[in-house]
Amino acid sequence: MKTSPSHPTKMSVGVWIRVSTDDQARGESPQHHLERAKAYATAKGYHIREYYDLAGVSGKSVKEHAEAKRMLQDIKRGHIKGLIFSKLARLARNTKELLEFAETFQKQGAALISIEESFDTSTPIGLLFYTIIAAMAQWEREEIGSRVSASVKVRAKLGKPISGVAPFGYEWKDRKLVQHPERAPIRKLAYELFLKHRRKTTVARLLNQGGYRTRDGKEWYDTTVTRVLTDTSAKGVYYINRSKSLGNWKSEPKPESEWGTVECEPLVSEEVWNEVNRILEEQKKNVIRPGPRPKHLFSSLLQCVCGRRMYVLSNTPKYFCEHCKKRVPCADLEAIFLEKLRAYFGDATRITGYVRQAADSAKTKTDLLAATATEIAKVKDQMTKTHQLYLAGAASVERFKELNDPLEDRLRQLQEERVRLQAEVDVGRADTLSAEAVVEEALKLQELWPALDLERKRQIVQSLVQSITVDVDARRITLIFTCLPSSEETTNIQQRL
Repeated sequence: MKTSPSHPTKMSVGVWIRVSTDDQARGESPQHHLERAKAYATAKGYHIREYYDLAGVSGKSVKEHAEAKRMLQDIKRGHIKGLIFSKLARLARNTKELLEFAETFQKQGAALISIEESFDTSTPIGLLFYTIIAAMAQWEREEIGSRVSASVKVRAKLGKPISGVAPFGYEWKDRKLVQHPERAPIRKLAYELFLKHRRKTTVARLLNQGGYRTRDGKEWYDTTVTRVLTDTSAKGVYYINRSKSLGNWKSEPKPESEWGTVECEPLVSEEVWNEVNRILEEQKKNVIRPGPRPKHLFSSLLQCVCGRRMYVLSNTPKYFCEHCKKRVPCADLEAIFLEKLRAYFGDATRITGYVRQAADSAKTKTDLLAATATEIAKVKDQMTKTHQLYLAGAASVERFKELNDPLEDRLRQLQEERVRLQAEVDVGRADTLSAEAVVEEALKLQELWPALDLERKRQIVQSLVQSITVDVDARRITLIFTCLPSSEETTNIQQRL
């Protein structure tokens, strides 16, 4: 559809219109959803840059639709920073696709904005709600994963093959590892060449010059040479279930107690394998690699009372101010944060007052909306009667226009007012319902917190906290929360260290 001109000072969003044929039969028109989305965007100060029209498309699977692909491309290239839709069921009905959409938006820092569910991740409160829900979803996935891992562990211990390709030089036959007739000689040659030249790059070069290729038909590199030289299958023992995939080509080792073994015919003697790997270990010791940059829970948020950032030194579990030389234990700071988080969300008086105030405002707007709908019905009834007079010959064309034109003007005004009020009601419901939902979910964090990994904890802290200031001499810490009771209000909470 047509692209709107750019407004650099406003957040650019897209509007997703998907109303299936069945929905349209029930009276849900694409135009109604479009006007509601436009009104919501105006009320929130968003600029609509794109429209994605999937009218009549079933929600069972939409990700392969041309408009869905265009939307995802616009998100990935930063053309739009959010997507407005009337409700989640209009985005997609397929749970898998909904989760995939959410993951893409999260990676790109874009907002999912559902009017009906009052869900807007472009606001601090909506972002916090999304983060907590995502944390719990991850925890549930890990619970399922742990049960799957238990099954894998049993199979590994029994020496039963687990999904995956055989090591280079072997193949699976009748659930046993046997030597591959073409690849086994190549792997043997790799050991011979390494013992002769003691250089992985040299082995890779000589294999490539000899016309030998990897399983995928690609050239050899020092990394692939290392992989085949260090694999224990060459000496007759293939270990399974040794590592856990972390995604992005990364993995971490599992405890040795979870490993399983599969015996196979050796390609080289144990003495040759041990000598090759001894040389590799010696070479590895001589290579100094920088360690990964440490990540800590309150990084970028924590500052000393002097105004300088506080960091965690590699040799101590404490946040440190380089200027004042003051230190704060990481564990103590995390405990204080959780304590104040519970106290903050547990203040029933403050939260109830805010929700009541927002609810009263929403009720007023809802009453006005209902009154406007009643007036629209009255005007339409008057227009019908005027038209009937004309059809019956009781009014001339001039008289009909004289009576009908004011009614049309009045109808247009009322319809515009209804759209505006509906947008205010939608925005108000987003603030009120999200506040209640966030309070409910945040109170579960005490139980869930120990099960979360560091990255997920950091996401929650980043969503909820604006800054943390530590005054070690006064033994005081100040937390500034930014989400509730509204995105503009901040609350200082002081705790003696």
